[in-house]
Amino acid sequence: MLIVTAVAAEQDAVLRGLKGSSRFHVIAAGAGTAAAAAGTAAALAAGNYGCVISAGIGGGFPGRAPVGSLVVASEMLDAALGAETPEGFRSAAELGFGSVSVPADSGTVQALAAALAAAGLAVSTGIVLTVSTATGTAGTAAVLAARHPEAAAEAMEGHGVAVAAQRFGIAALELRAISNPVGPRDRAAWKIPEALDALAAAAAILLEVL
Repeated sequence: MLIVTAVAAEQDAVLRGLKGSSRFHVIAAGAGTAAAAAGTAAALAAGNYGCVISAGIGGGFPGRAPVGSLVVASEMLDAALGAETPEGFRSAAELGFGSVSVPADSGTVQALAAALAAAGLAVSTGIVLTVSTATGTAGTAAVLAARHPEAAAEAMEGHGVAVAAQRFGIAALELRAISNPVGPRDRAAWKIPEALDALAAAAAILLEVL
């Protein structure tokens, strides 16, 4: 199994939870869709993997994924790729430029979410949006929530990881630990250490499910 994180702190948290398991290879590919896709593709070209997981911390949509909880993505969706029009934002898919979404295997998603819940971890499932600019205002959060009512969280790498995995014919998942609500940017209220602890706890459950 290949697990792709963005930064070393996320990588360390995942490794802590995996407790040295040789079944998983964990990399920090860098922040953003391009770095995630490139790092994932390079790792897949050099190794033999059965599944790829984009893992890290992210923002949770209020009412769907509270701070400190976990989200298992039902779908990895690029929310930024498209064009502004007089009628509003239109996705690349609406413009005829191909898909902006990669679905996860529903059986695996439900099995992982059930195992996390059974371990006493707060977890939800839903679309995880991939954004190139983290949401920082209530207005942007409201627009995203209205455009994607099934979205549970946002992060910056999931769709890139999923597209790379898809090109290699390999299943992809995304797992996010929520460090902050999607909305007004307030670094003082972020719970990054707590989110990293939740990520480590979730990684331990991966050993049982995958």
